[in-house]
Amino acid sequence: MTAPLSQGSGGDRTWLVALAASFWGISSIWRGPLSRQYPSLTVVFWEHLVLTLLTLWWLVPALRRLRVASRRTQLSVLVIGAGSSALATVLFTAAFRVGDPITPQVLQKLQPLIAVALAAVILRERLRIAYAWFAVPALVGAWLMAFASPLSVSVKSVQAALFALGAASLWAAGTVLGRAARAELTFADLTSLRFSIGFVTLAITATVTQTPLAIGWDAAGNIVLLALIPGLLALVLYYR
Repeated sequence: MTAPLSQGSGGDRTWLVALAASFWGISSIWRGPLSRQYPSLTVVFWEHLVLTLLTLWWLVPALRRLRVASRRTQLSVLVIGAGSSALATVLFTAAFRVGDPITPQVLQKLQPLIAVALAAVILRERLRIAYAWFAVPALVGAWLMAFASPLSVSVKSVQAALFALGAASLWAAGTVLGRAARAELTFADLTSLRFSIGFVTLAITATVTQTPLAIGWDAAGNIVLLALIPGLLALVLYYR
């Protein structure tokens, strides 16, 4: 879903995407224990608070550019922040809470397949028939990896899989909408708006649902690492 590199860009940067994916892959080290100790909304709330503070210096110019952007871009940013950042991460964290640590990580990798499909619909990008040779084995492999007994799936494992697929779908939508919004906004704009809108969404949701937000100091380190490595660093590497 990334734009082709220009001739002066310094060569193939695919390894940066691979490195970012590896950081996303190790998020279970911190997210798994936190999801068993606190509500998913609480974990993601504090994660987004750290991310918002880290990108706060980008926010003021981002808000100025967003104010004069088109309605389509404004709506895209709202969906990215509230859906692709806040809700998707809550669903992903909830998948760890109700299932095993493998299922969410495996099904997260379906995000590119969903993004390609959405790009074909939203951005009118061409989808070749030959793509099925890659998509079908990926879907079959995800099914086999997600369920310990692929022919005898339990309700609990389906619930975890649905949470993970919901997160992957929202992240994929954010990738596609972010690409469209880049016509008017910079990467720094999208990053700061994504996290700040997500934080506000989570704060409102926590207030409405009366979700307790208190955490212990023992969880603070894990939340900071979760925000820094699979959160901010992975995203910066991916867009770079």
